Amino acid sequence: MRFVIDLNVALRLIEERSAIPAQNSLVAPTLLRSQILSDLFASVNRGEFDRREADSRLNHMRALNIRLLGDRVLQQVAWDTAIALGWDDTLKAEYVALTRLQADAFVTLDASLARSLKGIIPIRSFDDLFS
Repeated sequence: MRFVIDLNVALRLIEERSAIPAQNSLVAPTLLRSQILSDLFASVNRGEFDRREADSRLNHMRALNIRLLGDRVLQQVAWDTAIALGWDDTLKAEYVALTRLQADAFVTLDASLARSLKGIIPIRSFDDLFS
């Protein structure tokens, strides 16, 4: 299966040094790369871990082979999605749009977001990434 993952899922995969089975693949909007970098930077600044650990986590992220996409069509669908769902910005809408365009399901750890998207796109659990 092809799964779209959001920031919290990516961070958990990185923290746990998880490996995704070969039959599954991960995709995300290109913004995920910047979100991860920013989150790791903030964690280092808060003293949660050092730069060396952040670099190790970044290397693990790269090893996950997350396909990052962000073309014109994705942007248009994200814009329309944000309008349709009444959202104030397009950040989460990019994940929804990418699921509609390129994936079988969306995986998020945000239960509220998952509930709000029920019936709009297929939602799967974190554990489904490993089956």
